[in-house]
Amino acid sequence: MWWDERVSARFRRNLQPTPPYWSVFFSFGLCIAFLGPTLLDLRCQTQRSLSQITWVFFSQQFCLLLGSCLGGVFKRTLAQSLFALFASSLAISLVFAIIPLCHNVVVLAVVMAVAGLAMGCIDTISNMQLVKIYQKDSAIFLQALHFFVGFGALLSPLIADPFLSDTNCILSNSTANTSSNLPHIRKSLVPHHPGNLSHYDLPMKGMVVTRVSYAFWIMALINLPVPIAVFFLLYKERMVPCFPSTSHPLLSADELAMETRPVEKEDLSTTHRPQAAGGHDDLFSCCQSKNFRGASYTYFAVHITGALVLFMTDGIVGEYSGFIYSYAVEEPLSVGHKVAGYLPSLFWGFITLGRLISIPVSYRVKPATMVFINVVGVLITFLLLLIFSYSVVFLFVGTASLGLFLSSTFPSMLAYTEDILQYKGCATTVLVTGAGIGEMVLQLLVGSIIHDQGSYSFLVCGMIFGGLAFTFYAFLLFFHRMYPKPSSDLDDASPDKPAVMEDTGQYQR
Repeated sequence: MWWDERVSARFRRNLQPTPPYWSVFFSFGLCIAFLGPTLLDLRCQTQRSLSQITWVFFSQQFCLLLGSCLGGVFKRTLAQSLFALFASSLAISLVFAIIPLCHNVVVLAVVMAVAGLAMGCIDTISNMQLVKIYQKDSAIFLQALHFFVGFGALLSPLIADPFLSDTNCILSNSTANTSSNLPHIRKSLVPHHPGNLSHYDLPMKGMVVTRVSYAFWIMALINLPVPIAVFFLLYKERMVPCFPSTSHPLLSADELAMETRPVEKEDLSTTHRPQAAGGHDDLFSCCQSKNFRGASYTYFAVHITGALVLFMTDGIVGEYSGFIYSYAVEEPLSVGHKVAGYLPSLFWGFITLGRLISIPVSYRVKPATMVFINVVGVLITFLLLLIFSYSVVFLFVGTASLGLFLSSTFPSMLAYTEDILQYKGCATTVLVTGAGIGEMVLQLLVGSIIHDQGSYSFLVCGMIFGGLAFTFYAFLLFFHRMYPKPSSDLDDASPDKPAVMEDTGQYQR
């Protein structure tokens, strides 16, 4: 087996909660990728212009970021965390069911805002709880968690595709003139970015002909087992209101470790731990001044540099998937619209494949090494894309390579920074928030730069972002070396150390 008996035993002990945490990330992926390909049919449903309907992208992304910040509020007890995941995954199914009934663009934007909040809560809580459960062994389980995002992101466009309109879904006198633009517009909306669509004029009045409602109802049904699985976990833990409540506050990893240590080691280790490390707070709790007392500058530096690396890498995921189609169809490549439409799918497909491959690899390779390979690979790939910028073949090869290198960056960085901070502090919340901001900001930035400077600037921006990610990672390595180590780490051969790690792997209620 590609993992040892210790990790296998820990997984068996936590077999009950782990699959529900993975499954809610499937809901996250299912919800994040459907909007792009279905947006033209939703435009017909609401009878609004493209510039008006693309505001639903902003409402989803902004509320996703807000939900990521608020997700840590539900971390104090297991019951709060599971109820938040149940409500969020159920809300996503309800959103899919309600979208076909939204004939007003404002109502649709509000519904997508609710979906964004649910996705943000799922993102923060699931990452946080898996880190709490598995701690130093969390890397492999985080890789599996993020595989389900990619799987859901691949599945939802495939479900929607048979129900998308082949011609303009608003029948009017100008339909014949505008239908030829639909393949170009639709592909530029994949996977979840509106692109530059202001120059397309589509009819807004006429008879609406669309079958996309069936796609949303199918996705609602496919997602329904996810909240059921979370509810079943609540039932098994006797946290459903009709049963006596036996939940207790979740302890941080270090607090759990303290309970199993001899008094002498507890006294020694506390002298090396910053007071700020309260353990996986929400973003607003992290910013309270009382949490900063006694913390060294390296404590803050690890949080900031880790978040900046993900700001860049997740930003690259957003801007590359959003604009690779537009870059390919423009000069000098001038790829055909149908062929260029495969590029976003290829990119997301190799992200999903990379996350699947990373599950066994992460057991053998340290998270720090995986992040190093990722950021160097991204930098080299963009450099080669610039060198062979006139080669269509290498554009496809580079897109696949970039997807592989970016696939495991987030879970590996999360495992690495949490390990540095001894599973205390606010690493999960800060990193999730930084990644969300990067994806939203860099998309807008690159879109405006391409509009002003031309399509070639797309690769130049990617090269710059990759270089900045590598630079921030180098700073993170430096601050890791400077970060004070607890006394328990000074003697790796200590007989107490395995016992501590075993105890901290328990599923705490």
